[in-house]
Amino acid sequence: MKFKSRKDSFFRMVIFGLNAVLVGIMILILMNEETAKHAYWVLLPIAAVVGLLFWLFFGTHYELTLENGLVYQSGPIHGKIGLDRITEIIKGKTLWVGLRPATARKGLIVKYDKFNEIYISPDTNESFVEKILELNGHIKITE
Repeated sequence: MKFKSRKDSFFRMVIFGLNAVLVGIMILILMNEETAKHAYWVLLPIAAVVGLLFWLFFGTHYELTLENGLVYQSGPIHGKIGLDRITEIIKGKTLWVGLRPATARKGLIVKYDKFNEIYISPDTNESFVEKILELNGHIKITE
């Protein structure tokens, strides 16, 4: 089953605000005739950052299957975690450091192996937890 990532207003403000500033800088550079001739080497990295931020925003999703376990993708960040490796899920918390393929706060912290954890923000935490418990009922759920 595929889950889209929830997008909260804080994340929307950050992504669209930063992209608006970067696009504004690109427009100002292109409007100035003197800098526009020689500034393509500056415009390329700025355009790459804008593209990366939109890829992170629109390209974040998760998938749960019995064969692959939890598959996550957030722009260029992707991977999979076997369901048998997941030990605990903490609901409603936000992980501020570490692996965060997420676009919202108050998501799920998925603990796996001995010391590893990943933060995700599915569209609804409850439906994700229900589905993962269907596939592996031994996972501890903490609120």
